[in-house]
Amino acid sequence: QQRSCVRARRSLAGITTYTAVPKLHRVKGRLPLFAPLPPSCGIGAVCSVQRSQARKNISSLATMAAAGAHSEHSTILVLDYGSQYTQLIARRVREIGMYSVLIPGDASMDRIKSTNPKVIILSGGPNSVHVEGSPRVPADFFDYCAEKSIPVLGICYGMQMITQLLGGEVKAAHHGGEYGRMPMDLADNSRLFSYLSKKTVNVWMSHGDEAVKLPEGFSAVAKSHQGAIVAIENPTRKIYGFQFHPEVMHTEGGMDMIKHFLTDISGVAADWTMGQVLEEQLRKIAELVGPEDHAICALSGGVDSTVAATLVHKVLGERLHCVFVDNGLLRYKEQERVMDTFSNHLHLPVTCVDHSQVMLDRLRGLTDPEAKRKAIGAEFIEVFKNYRDELERTIGKRPKFLVQGTLYPDVIESCPPPGSDQKHSHTIKSHHNVGGLPKDLQFTLIEPFRELFKDEVRQVGRLLGVPEQFIKRHPFPGPGLAVRVLGDVTDTNKLDTLREVDEIFIN
Repeated sequence: QQRSCVRARRSLAGITTYTAVPKLHRVKGRLPLFAPLPPSCGIGAVCSVQRSQARKNISSLATMAAAGAHSEHSTILVLDYGSQYTQLIARRVREIGMYSVLIPGDASMDRIKSTNPKVIILSGGPNSVHVEGSPRVPADFFDYCAEKSIPVLGICYGMQMITQLLGGEVKAAHHGGEYGRMPMDLADNSRLFSYLSKKTVNVWMSHGDEAVKLPEGFSAVAKSHQGAIVAIENPTRKIYGFQFHPEVMHTEGGMDMIKHFLTDISGVAADWTMGQVLEEQLRKIAELVGPEDHAICALSGGVDSTVAATLVHKVLGERLHCVFVDNGLLRYKEQERVMDTFSNHLHLPVTCVDHSQVMLDRLRGLTDPEAKRKAIGAEFIEVFKNYRDELERTIGKRPKFLVQGTLYPDVIESCPPPGSDQKHSHTIKSHHNVGGLPKDLQFTLIEPFRELFKDEVRQVGRLLGVPEQFIKRHPFPGPGLAVRVLGDVTDTNKLDTLREVDEIFIN
């Protein structure tokens, strides 16, 4: 099968395609139809900062909260101690309808206070409280929580840290720890499980240490079948702990446990909706971008960038210039299908740039996934710079802004970039739109979904009238097939083979 994109200049569905850096041709799009928007409640997550500034706070959801962006809503603060499930905690809180922020577990007391939290959750992590230098809350953390009457919930490592710091004792589990799904027995008359009639619940364990002596005033309200203390509480001090992980789906009724703690025990109201987020995003973009300023939107064909483009287009109209880059790493007939959707369904003004040969030449010989991601990120920026320069010659305006569909998982999975201070969550992968961007970006970023998860972006897309078939489109990463080809992507016909396999699988 031949690649779907020819490298000659041609027209496809009314959208002009051009190679690398030729004279720019562009088709004006019509404003899309939008669904009615709910009343504004003043909330948003637009992040627009120069890259040099962004690297200082790139990994933290608290950036906007610290500036008071979410002051009208209850904030659930999650302190991250490195668990692979930490972002799930933040997601579960959002799913309940509350705003959550995630910052490093050893953040300063001033930074914790700046989020004005209603509740604080201490996440799990791979560390042991016995190891010197293991992360922990500031010395005056519990005094602050007592003074402000802030409920605290420790999960896994978080519970062990509470126990150790408040005068209890944590030891290595004599039975070697507990891992996987297993039953726990509930005590009578506990606050944490007062809504449950059953006495045994299956939960997800992952711990090698365990609490063997509780601090004064604490009660053990659940134990595993091996005898380990797996839930503790001190209602007077409003401090609670789970040794298991309620945030994962393997824990029976885990979502209900979190909701019960937040609503019934902590008294927090669910006041976070995507309608409010959308209204605030629209307002912030209008305030940020001057009436004569132009912006470029990097469209990947995925849900995130498409919804971001639709949102920004509602504010800027023809001052938004969308560009779709064929990087030579797309799926089978991806370019044709995506451009058809942009033109005939979303009515977005889009220019397609064929950068495939340049990209493949740049990747030739690279085998390390991180190296490939960063090379792809750098090449994307070169395309946007060239596109910006061509636009300046054509329209007489130099676009200052770059719109990206960056999500919160993109940010935390790319940690820790320089200056991010995200010390306890290890780098999962550098996303091309975060860790792969160069320092001299020369754009001001508009990333309206930088604090949102993908399911939240889908909700925003529905509010904006993005067609459901596009909302449910099969996800595809920005670096494309490069990260699914082991080794050199230019070796033999790996890309073509993978395209055909992918097409069979999706259909």
